[in-house]
Amino acid sequence: MNGPAWMRWSLALPLLTLNLFVLRQLTVPLAPFPGLFLTAALIAFLLDIPCVWLTGRGLPRWLAIVLVTLLTISVLVFAGITLVPLLIDQLGQLINALPSLLNKAEGWITSLQSLADAKGLPSEFGDLSSDLLTRAGRVASQISQRLLGILGATLGTTINTVIVLVLAVFFLLGGRSIAAGLARWLPADWRALVISTLSRTFRGYFAGQVLLALILAVGQIVVFTVLQIPYGVLFAVLIGFTTLIPYASALTIIAVSGLLAFQDPKTGLEILVAAILVGQLVDQVIQPRLMGSIVGLQPAWLLIALPLGAKAGELYGFGELLGLLLAVPVASCFKTLVDAWAERQGIPASSELIKSEQG
Repeated sequence: MNGPAWMRWSLALPLLTLNLFVLRQLTVPLAPFPGLFLTAALIAFLLDIPCVWLTGRGLPRWLAIVLVTLLTISVLVFAGITLVPLLIDQLGQLINALPSLLNKAEGWITSLQSLADAKGLPSEFGDLSSDLLTRAGRVASQISQRLLGILGATLGTTINTVIVLVLAVFFLLGGRSIAAGLARWLPADWRALVISTLSRTFRGYFAGQVLLALILAVGQIVVFTVLQIPYGVLFAVLIGFTTLIPYASALTIIAVSGLLAFQDPKTGLEILVAAILVGQLVDQVIQPRLMGSIVGLQPAWLLIALPLGAKAGELYGFGELLGLLLAVPVASCFKTLVDAWAERQGIPASSELIKSEQG
């Protein structure tokens, strides 16, 4: 279609909005299956990395898939036997200890109120204390209900897990043909760029993030065990898992150290220092070697992409958590493709504009 750019975009944007609305109407009634399909696709994408490595060493692809699948199942079974019971036990202990932690927090706030009154300072610590206890009690109740719900829905969780694993194996077997079939719908001049961008970004990002999360979790478990941190394994796994989402692990470290500080300020300080040191070691030494500049997004764009990803996950029925996990690589791919489109249109990059203004 010929015409000014603003006219083309004014027609394209309503059509895009309409298509997104129709997609939502199709996916939401199918929940949780869109989330299961996406999760299985991500697992297959990750498992394909060692399969490609083994195939490059001369193994037939079917044998590589069998070996990787058996190894993955063995690791999951081992973790289910050794790690999961320990996590459940420490989580139960933490929930039982929450009332005493809340009482100590109330004592701290009361002391701050008394100190402020003695100094003649304006304060609202009394209202803060009651509000804190109310909110914390509500959170503890929600956690308990969630745990009971998970225990009561064991059959459904098991079925979903089996569905995801079976789908992941099928995607691993036929993923290349599926990807080739979908790629045929792309414009010929964009096909190679889109495929290479998606493969490089998703493969590099998720492989790097999962490996970093495992390394961080194992490192935290060792350090917390040596320091005899209460609920150390639970907190280490939680910090490692939240590493998959940018900036989430830092918030988790602050929350965990603050929670333990109510019980013992020394313990809270120890876990804060230990978690920061291990995290910095992973970020400064290991992460650059694993991921390099795969994402290529400024922090401001990351902060914008994360809530948008969570909202998209909620709207389209595949879950806010999965939306958070997908937000960064999707935004990175989008930026790469937009930059390529701008280059083809002769639009200068932002870095070139900044250099020209400075010059």
